[in-house]
Amino acid sequence: MFRKTLVAALLMTSLAAAQDRGSKPGRIDVDNYIIDADVNPRTQTLVATVKVRFVALDNDISSLSFELNNALNVSSVVDDTGNQIPASRSSQDFTVRLNFPAPLTKGKATTLTFKYDGRLTGQEDSPVYGIKFGAIQNNFAYLMYPARWFPVNGYTVDRYTADLRITVPSSFKVIASGLEHSEAAGAEKTLYQFQYSKPSFPGSIAVVQGEPTRVDSQGVTTSLYFRQKQSLANAYGEETGKIMSYFTSVYGLPPQANLTLVETEDGTPNGFSAPGVVFLSPKGIGNQVAARLLANQLARQWWETLVSPINRDHMWIENGNARYAELLWDEHANGPAAFEQDVHDTYVEALTVDNPPLIQSSRLEDFSPEYWATTAAKGAAILNMLRNVIGTENFSKLMAGFAEQHGWQSVSTADFRTMAEKISGENLQYFFVQWIESAGAPQFRLEYTVFRLGGPGAAAASAAPTPTPTPTQKGGFRVMGKISQDLDTFHMPVDLKIETEGNPETKRVDVVGTSSEFSVDTFGKPKSVTVDPNGAVLRWDANMRVEVAIKRGEQFVAIGEFGDALKEYQKAIEVNHGSSLAHYRVAEIFFLQNNYQSAANEYREALNGDLTPKWTEVWAHIRLGNIFDVSGQRDRAVNEYNLAIRTRDDTEGAQAEAAKYLKQPYEHKRSNV
Repeated sequence: MFRKTLVAALLMTSLAAAQDRGSKPGRIDVDNYIIDADVNPRTQTLVATVKVRFVALDNDISSLSFELNNALNVSSVVDDTGNQIPASRSSQDFTVRLNFPAPLTKGKATTLTFKYDGRLTGQEDSPVYGIKFGAIQNNFAYLMYPARWFPVNGYTVDRYTADLRITVPSSFKVIASGLEHSEAAGAEKTLYQFQYSKPSFPGSIAVVQGEPTRVDSQGVTTSLYFRQKQSLANAYGEETGKIMSYFTSVYGLPPQANLTLVETEDGTPNGFSAPGVVFLSPKGIGNQVAARLLANQLARQWWETLVSPINRDHMWIENGNARYAELLWDEHANGPAAFEQDVHDTYVEALTVDNPPLIQSSRLEDFSPEYWATTAAKGAAILNMLRNVIGTENFSKLMAGFAEQHGWQSVSTADFRTMAEKISGENLQYFFVQWIESAGAPQFRLEYTVFRLGGPGAAAASAAPTPTPTPTQKGGFRVMGKISQDLDTFHMPVDLKIETEGNPETKRVDVVGTSSEFSVDTFGKPKSVTVDPNGAVLRWDANMRVEVAIKRGEQFVAIGEFGDALKEYQKAIEVNHGSSLAHYRVAEIFFLQNNYQSAANEYREALNGDLTPKWTEVWAHIRLGNIFDVSGQRDRAVNEYNLAIRTRDDTEGAQAEAAKYLKQPYEHKRSNV
């Protein structure tokens, strides 16, 4: 994962250097597309003519690059007057490079017409490594914006309007963003026209057959084109209405209330959102409603369609808000406990990437684990911390007002900070400098001493010397101490919780620099003091280091880097040898490699550990049973399956799995790793 990102970064650097040796590409603002395309499912081909209107933002632009899928062959590019523009392809970065005979004039609108065609089966190299965003199959098709099926400049940041004219066989229907009109187009063909007049990111289309499942829920009508997952269409429609109704109360009116959900195929992203259209993969849809995935994609009707970042260094505004919307929905639907667990998991993911700072996120490879950990997880963590700093009421005003004030615009972190400061009445420079412009997270160390006020005697909680307080309250207590951490530039308000013989007391302390002193008076005798009791601050501690190492290992496993995954899991075990999850993850890798003795040893270590999370117990027993079946020890295998059933834990269908192997032994599978 990390090596691929480095290779991609070096490749982009070398390409940029090569371009700089020639004429330097300039900046443009694309404002409109007119896309005429014929999609033929039988031959899996696309034939297109696309007019791109843009305005030059720099003087004397002599060359430009547009991204276009490598599977599409450009036959011509002409300007407004019909003059041919020399074009060359770079397959490494999926671009078409144009060289103009005369430099473009700053501020002047220009229209280029691209003609191209090609075959898109879904097996071609994708502009986003390893993820399919476009395919034309015999019975359906999908062409999403990241597939670059039309020429793109300013990917994800340059907003535009669009007019689409898509021709398909008459037995098919086209789904896209905008006002729809259809008419016959010759023998057995239909032309679908879509007009999207607001600057956003239209241009993702689906070609479908049959009638949709239409579901009315809480005033929202959702059309669902599900194929393999047709049985879940009604449930997804119901949930879509509930989520859209809730988000409307949080963010204000959406660009449009009624949406279309389209099932794609394996190998596509779990979810992708376009204006008015949400694409979901069969894996993403799952066997029951994936509420958090759906919430994330629906939130993008605000945080992408309505508001998007001015450049890719500010992608946290879009991805962070979409991720945080998941948490807000889970809190609304399932209560504070679900929200607290979601926040914790989000913080773990955010800490898997140390660098770059959030304001340099354009350096990260699109759709990579590092990209999501930084822009989405850390972005959501920042929003949660901001909510804690300015208060829930002010945060709600910020969420409700930002999209309304900046609707159909590109925005920056400065825009977000300005509104947050205006609503809260606070100077939040320290907060945004710490979390957006800087890297790293603190690990707090607490030293404190308890004094009885008005009398002698004090219960010291540490050996750190502190000055003797002046008694001010007879019979009360004073806690004096300091909070230390290693980041020189750190500045953050942090909560303290003092457990007393009476009610617990809380105090907010400004932690500035590497050491901050505090003094808190209490009525009841203090029993313990906790820094950041609710886990509001993104920070390290011993448990977090274990969980982050495990998460990094899981990210490596996802891309098949098992050696690197084992190193991360071993880091977790070094911090906490009793981590059942770390041992279980190590065992999984050995099990996949058919190294059954090593796997069995690690599953035993998992069972002898802290059994956190609880499901490690039931699945360790099941996997041990599998290992004993493979090694011809059926009696021992049956015993493990029975132990699994006795846990009564049914995580991921564990009980049915154990019952299945009680009836029929597990069979050895050939290793593919």
